[in-house]
Amino acid sequence: MTKSIGYLSFGHWSSSPYSQARSASDMLLQAIELAEAAEEIGVDGAYFRVHHYARQHGTPWPLLAAIGARTSRIEIGTGVIDMRYENPLDMASEAAAADLIAGGRLQLGVSRGSPEQVISGYRYYGYQPEEDDPDGARMARSNFEVFLKVIQGARFAEPNPHPMFPNPYPGPLGIEPQSPGLVDRIWWGAGARKTAEWAAEIGVNLQSSTLVMHESNEPFHVQQRKQIEAYREAWKAAGHEREPRVSVSRSIFALVTEQDWQFFGNDRAGGDQVGQLGAEGAAIFGRSYAGAPDQLIEELRQDEGIAAADTLLLTIPSQLGPEYNAHALESILTHVAPALGWR
Repeated sequence: MTKSIGYLSFGHWSSSPYSQARSASDMLLQAIELAEAAEEIGVDGAYFRVHHYARQHGTPWPLLAAIGARTSRIEIGTGVIDMRYENPLDMASEAAAADLIAGGRLQLGVSRGSPEQVISGYRYYGYQPEEDDPDGARMARSNFEVFLKVIQGARFAEPNPHPMFPNPYPGPLGIEPQSPGLVDRIWWGAGARKTAEWAAEIGVNLQSSTLVMHESNEPFHVQQRKQIEAYREAWKAAGHEREPRVSVSRSIFALVTEQDWQFFGNDRAGGDQVGQLGAEGAAIFGRSYAGAPDQLIEELRQDEGIAAADTLLLTIPSQLGPEYNAHALESILTHVAPALGWR
């Protein structure tokens, strides 16, 4: 199986002493610069985490479109967009436009989302879940299902009998523009096995992050591998024709320069951590990896979650700037990936 390697940016900016991204403008322009550099060194994907009410990436569409216009090969994605905040019709037209600008390179990761900076922040966006859906999980899936129908060309709107412009076809109208093939590049971010199986049943790709719900006493990477296997089994049972894609994310740093050791030399110890994820229950968080390339290769060979996936997203320290992050990514591609059979 071909292994694809991308990166995942949370897009933090701050005025802390060592931050090179001190404003939203810095972060957005540096994100474009890094995507261009990553494409040059052979990285397969540039992905962005979306968080609201925080000094991070809050809306992906202008950034995805800008990167799509400035690059030609690299996949451009999200990991993930919280569907509790999204109008599915607006999202459908924005996603299609970004995908068309990028020439069909959009890889759109969405989910119910994770706890935000604000309690039930989607309510301020005008979205109110029903009383028996307190965390908005059902509302998120409902929005997502509408989104999937719309990007596949669903026609539902009654046309004006005297339109300003001639309608392209008779009968109800749908959202424009449309980007054929986008539906095969939609991913659902799952923390629980049942959610992963649901994603397989409806026919979307799977994103699994550095945490999963703590559903057994096994290590994080083993639980993640079993979640991925359950997803693939459910996909096969559903009878979908295409092959699905599965991504996992990890913090991995190859320490090859003195600066690398200064930044991450103290991050080499530690293991999985178990904590409470809001009202959802216990979640297990996977370890980070930092070390000399030979050490990393041996440790990563034991990571069953990475082995089970076809796409690895490397989380990056975005406040360290595009030059350092390009170096960190290139170090993995050069010194670690080949020995593990990636690419």
